This record gives sequence, C-alpha cells and structure tokens, in this order.
Amino acid sequence: MDAMNVESVPEPKSHEVEQHPPKGWAAGVPAVAVALARSVKQMGTTRTARTLTALNQRDGFDCPGCAWPETPGHRKHAEFCENGAKAVAEEATTRTVGPDFFAAHTVSALREKSEYWLSQQGRITHPMVLTDGDDHYRPIRWDQAFTLIADELAGLDNPDQAAFYTSGRTSNEAAFLYQLFARSFGTNNLPDCSNMCHESSGSALIEAIGIGKGSVSVPDLENADLIIIAGQNPGTNHPRMLSTLEKAKGRGATIIAVNPLPEAGLLRFKDPQKVGGVFGKGTALADEFLQIRIGGDMALFRGLAKLLLDAEKQNPGTVFDHAFIDEHCLGVDDYLAEVETVDLAEIVQATGLTETQLRETADRLINSRRTIICWAMGLTQQAHGVATIEELTNVLLLRGMIGKPGAGVCPVRGHSNVQGDRTMGVWEKMPDDFLDALDHEFGIEVPRNHGFDTVDTIRAMAAGDIKVFIAMGGNFVSASPDTHATAAAMGTCRLTVQVSTKLNASHLRSGSVGLILPTLGRTDRDISGGRKQEVTVEDSMSVVHLSRGSLPPSGDELRSEVAIISGLAEATLGPDHPVPWSRFPADYDLIRDHISRVIPGFEDFNSKVRHPDGFVLPHPPRDTRTFPTSTGKANLATNPLQWLRVPHGRVILQTMRSHDQYNTTIYGHDDRYRGIKGDRNIVLLNPEDITALGLADGQNVDLISEFNGAAGLEERRVHAFRVVAYPTPRGNAAAYYPETNPLVPLEHVAAKSNTPVSKAITVRIEAC
Repeated sequence: MDAMNVESVPEPKSHEVEQHPPKGWAAGVPAVAVALARSVKQMGTTRTARTLTALNQRDGFDCPGCAWPETPGHRKHAEFCENGAKAVAEEATTRTVGPDFFAAHTVSALREKSEYWLSQQGRITHPMVLTDGDDHYRPIRWDQAFTLIADELAGLDNPDQAAFYTSGRTSNEAAFLYQLFARSFGTNNLPDCSNMCHESSGSALIEAIGIGKGSVSVPDLENADLIIIAGQNPGTNHPRMLSTLEKAKGRGATIIAVNPLPEAGLLRFKDPQKVGGVFGKGTALADEFLQIRIGGDMALFRGLAKLLLDAEKQNPGTVFDHAFIDEHCLGVDDYLAEVETVDLAEIVQATGLTETQLRETADRLINSRRTIICWAMGLTQQAHGVATIEELTNVLLLRGMIGKPGAGVCPVRGHSNVQGDRTMGVWEKMPDDFLDALDHEFGIEVPRNHGFDTVDTIRAMAAGDIKVFIAMGGNFVSASPDTHATAAAMGTCRLTVQVSTKLNASHLRSGSVGLILPTLGRTDRDISGGRKQEVTVEDSMSVVHLSRGSLPPSGDELRSEVAIISGLAEATLGPDHPVPWSRFPADYDLIRDHISRVIPGFEDFNSKVRHPDGFVLPHPPRDTRTFPTSTGKANLATNPLQWLRVPHGRVILQTMRSHDQYNTTIYGHDDRYRGIKGDRNIVLLNPEDITALGLADGQNVDLISEFNGAAGLEERRVHAFRVVAYPTPRGNAAAYYPETNPLVPLEHVAAKSNTPVSKAITVRIEAC
C-alpha cells in the first residue's frame, strides 16, 4: 500500500457517543448484515464468498478468532458467527502494508495512531527492520534478518536473557517447533497469552483434577440439565456457543447467568439460520440472571456449598454423591469444616444477591443430575481467581459432576489454539516427563529450570535481565498489563522481533533494534515442498483437527511460521544441530510424527487428524474418572473466603471487550449489544454511583487506579473517559481494554497463577 492509499482508511474523528438502550437479545439479522458488510469492505464480494464458505468447514480453515468447537459430525453451511467473519475479514483483507508505507510514516507518527487505525491498514508484506536511532522501518532480506537474530542470541551472556512469547493463534506444528527451538537454545522463558487469561483455570484444575483443561464436550452441554455461566459473555466473545445453549434449552436445560453486566447473549438468542431467529423472538436462554458484584463469585459458590451441606444434613445421602466422594476425592472433611462456618448474611453482602436467589440456585443444583459450570476471564482475572475456580470445582465434586455425560468443568478458552499451544509445550513450567521425551526424541538436553511467564518477563526486561524478546504473533505491549511500564520494558531490550500479519502498537515500541517478520495467516495458502501444507489446531474441548488455508498470500515475501522458526533455528543453532530444522518447512507430516512420539494422546497423529472431525485428546477425569494429581485423587481445596469490598468514594473497575473487537484487534466503534457507538473511551457506571460521586452522565473524567504495592500506594491514570449510565451493580464499573490496560499494575496479580487482575481494579474518578 502506498502513502496515498493509506488515507483511504483514516483515523475516525472524535464525536459524541451515541447511546441506546442495551439489547435484550443477540445475533439475528443485524449480525448477518454486519458480518457481510465488514467482509465485503475488507475483501470484496468474490473473496468474501470464497472465504466464508470455507470457514470452520472440514476441508477449510479454522477460525482465527475464538476456540469454540464444532458439533461433532455436523457442520452448518455457514459455520461462523459475526465476530468470526470480522476476524477473517481482518486477516484476509486485500489491503497491504509494504515498504512504501513505512517510508511514508515515521514510527513517531505511527505511535499517535489508534490500534484500530493501525490494524485497518492491511497485511504486512515484507520483513522490516528498525535500527537504533532511526525513525523509519526499512526493508531487510530474510537471510539478513535471521543472521541479525542469531548474532544477538549468540552474544547473550546466557540463554535466559532471551524470551520467546507466543500468541494463541499459532498452529500446533509451529508451537511445537517454537518451544523446541527455545529449549534447544537453552531457556524455558516461554511466556504466552495463556498467562494473561486462563492461567488461573489451569492452576486450579491441575491441583483439583490433574489436568488443566475442561472436562466436557459440545454434546455434554447440549444434554446437561443445568448450565451455570459465570464471568463470561458468549454473545460477544464466543457467539457460536449460543447455538449450543439453544440446543440445550430445547432439551430442557436450565441456564443460570452469573455476571455483573446484563449481556445480551446471556438473555436471548436469535439464530439467523432459523426462521424463528429471523422473524420470531428467538430463544430465551438464561432462566436466572444473577447480577453479581465484581469479585463476589467465590462467595457465591461458597454460599451454594453451605446450602448444599445444610440440605445434605437434613436428608442424608440425597445431595452429596457419597460413592463418588469415597472412591475419588480427598480433602472433603477439611473443606466441609470450612463451609460449616459460612454466614449467609456475608454471602449476600459479598455477592449483592438476595438469599432467595442463593437458595433457588442451590435447589437447582440439588435437582440437577447433569451440571456444567462454564467460566472465562470474569473469574480468572481476579486476585483470588484460582481459589474461585477451586471453589466451583469443589461444588461439582461434592455432587459427583465430573466424569459423567452432561456434567463437568468448562473453562471457555478465548483465542483459537491457545489450548493447543500449551499442549505443544508452550509453558515456562512444563513437567519433566515432557522435557525427557524431547531429549529422547531429538538427542538433545533441554533445561529443567522454570522460565519466566508474561508478568515475570516484563519485570525481567525492566530490570535489564532480558536482552532479546521474540514474539510469535500477538500484540504484547497492548495486551499486557501496565501498558506504559511494558512499553518502557520493551525499550530496554537490544532486539525485539515480532512475527506478525498486521501492524500493531508492539511494532512501535521496539528495543534498540526492532524486526517485523511477515507471516502467513490461518486463511492463507501454504505451499512448500511442492505441495499444500496443512496445520492442526486444538479447540476449547480438546478436539484436534486440520486447518487448510486457501487464499493466495498477500505478497511473495510472506513465510509460514514453520518456515520462520526453522530458518531462525538453523541460523542460530547451526546445520549440525540434531533437530532436522531444514526438513520441516517442506513436510509438516514430519513435525507431526515427532509430536506423536513426544506428547501422549498424539500417537498415530497424521492418520487420526485426517478423520473428518479430527480426534479427541484423552482426559482421564472425563474418560475414566481417574485423576492424575499428586495424590491420585480429586482434591477439594480449602481456602479462606475472599471477596472485594468497595472503598469509600471509589469503584471497582473491570476491563472488557466491546462487541466490535477481538482482544486488542479493534474492528470498529459500535458496541451494538450494549447500545454504545462512536467512541471507546467510555466508563459504564451505575446511575446511583454517578450521583453519589458528584458526576453526570456524559461527563468526561479521568480514571485513576489505586494499588497498595510493595512501594506503598501506586496510582495510574487514563484521561478523558466519558461517563455512561448503565445497569451495573453499585460500586462497580466497566471500560474497554486495551485502553484501560494502563490502569492494571504489573504487581497486581492473582495468587498462584500470576495472572494480571484486570477484572478488579480499584479506581478513583475525577472530572477532567
């Protein structure tokens, strides 16, 4: 794209926010209209038809958006949602960003642009380098880029001065090679986006049931009696889940929504592929909406456990599954002793719910034979997020709701293949049996010491202990907490490398030297070794399947992630390294053969993944009610009750997505379901709080976070946010990220998981 074309996608002008009443339903005809309009605008009519008809199909490609699975054995002709279409349009756009673009725009000028504007410019087409002291990225050949990186890595005092970050969209094949390269180089510094989202889920579930993944399938959800959805907004973040919930409702399921905000997708669903979704009222989903206060979820599940215990005492043997508990569980007596002390009045205060709501929910748990609890960031990004997930798992274990059809735990992962990356070894704390298998398979010796996760990587960069930072996808600066501190930390590195498809803010906050390496996306055709290569991904329910891109790449200089990793590894480790790096780009089956001998469950990988719907990875708690924990049993955790109190004159802020974004990728400025259009710098407040704080609806304010850290009270500020009256709980507020990520202190993390606490930030509000 040249400089003249850039101006065809201008920065949107600031104007008054349009406010409308929040929607009471999700999807319907508007979702189809928006999806098609955005797709045609980015891709054109022919490319749109070719792309969307291949999206999530057996012979097509996996959506680069969320990780929600398909129903086994069945695919719709339009197997995608509005936001999936937006994600594809962003990646498959015909707009391009080449050397002319970078020649016309200084880095300094680009830093003033929004994430929306940067992404809208198009696909990056050439490797680019930003040298120390320059204000323009300039083209660089691939061999020169690999040599530059290899030389910097070779010049480190030790391998742990490098960090290798991974985004969720990386394929299984690329993720396996990436962690293999990092460990062959000599470090376990493998931060990834999981550290910032579902790390609390993994930390809790590994201790409780022995595996950090959900235990249910789509058919389980469709056949459940009771589904509790806590801290999750499927209408925006996982819209295809609504079809699954609609099927469950059709089979008699009760659905309880637990959320501070009344999200449209939890209330009613209009399936645009059904007559009733076009002309009718659609399907009411939530039978009960529990509008919980931020941070009150642990108290909710502890209160439910208390009510279950009381009911069990009144009618022994009718509430708890004693056969399951006696055979499979440990820690029950200690946990129930803690539950015995619960004061329901405190639970009411902590949750903001009524005692009647608590008792009705407990009754539904007691009467359900098949219960599933789903959750997402609303639970995990709390200081006590791990304890909250342990608490809800305790409730399920008391009822015997693990390892039976229609029941179990369901952490709903966000980014496509974020779960697969972890399965492939992208984790700073992989167990020794995985590392031993790598050594045996390749004849190498990888390090055993644990590496840095995302938060610790930022801290290490700030301290000068990380000199080289390499990112396989993602937008590290904007996605991470404490944005200004993260950007400054990146600037301390000697070299930062971003393997990317689109321009983002992380490219503009480089180390002394910055590299951008353009890669193929999920939609792109990958031809290597004279044939079309196929990659695999793992969805949120442990199903592994193929993904086959079909679109011509945006430029001849784009390389696959596999080719980039292999080329970099060969340049760094030398041609005599035991791992056959040079053979991988032409033969992804060879990568899968290695995976099949390293990771349990992937035996005969190449054959199984070519079945029409792929294959399901083993999950011992789900499959055989066996629990690979340190005790060999399911462990009920006992934690002190924790909940958030709102300081006087303050509110508790949660960060959130709009309906017009996916993570840090901003599609537009229309949060249709919440009735907000025109701007993203808004803060949702309860009308009574607006009055109590001496503010006015529509007023511009600054948000100042307050955190008592090691150095005392810390404050961080974002400017000029518009107050929007909204039905939030009293004392609670909500605003979009990444705009509010600067408010999240780097030290404010969840216990055990080190996940940034982005859903519970104490904020003071001041008029501008």
